[in-house]
Amino acid sequence: MQKKKVVAICGSTRQHSSNHSLIKAIADISAAHLDITVFTGIALLPQFNPDNDGERVATEVAAFRQLLDRADGILICTPEYAHGVPGSLKNAIDWTVSSSQFPQKPTLLITASTDGSFGHKALLETLKAVDAKNIDNLQMVIPFVKTKISMDQITDGKTLREIRLLLEVFIETMKNGSDA
Repeated sequence: MQKKKVVAICGSTRQHSSNHSLIKAIADISAAHLDITVFTGIALLPQFNPDNDGERVATEVAAFRQLLDRADGILICTPEYAHGVPGSLKNAIDWTVSSSQFPQKPTLLITASTDGSFGHKALLETLKAVDAKNIDNLQMVIPFVKTKISMDQITDGKTLREIRLLLEVFIETMKNGSDA
């Protein structure tokens, strides 16, 4: 099987965040099946403004959309901020509404934070609204993430098993084009 192209989006703008480490760990785990490209420009996207969409869209936004267009799937790893979705991540998703990068594209959502349940629920609703494919079966929360990841490796056995199972469903969804 040819490797599937996946764009990873980190909801944290911190360079050395737990979620960046999680993306690196997932890339290592899935290297035989997935070619993961990390979108590093989330902090550079301008604030969403529908008046600046269409022909007036910023270069950064156009590049982000093109990256998503070329992907077979999307991986989102994000913390929860103040019981909500990080503003930069919500802003990035907002830029895709009119150009339709998420509809029917398999999207794997992992919220990894101290708690994560509040932000996860909100982000799950946003991803359902933009029609991310199979999102109900491609999501999980990793509470107390700092106790489960170290040096870009998942150190908690239960979390590692759950992520491996989730990756199997993600790969199957991309491969078959159906909700696995």
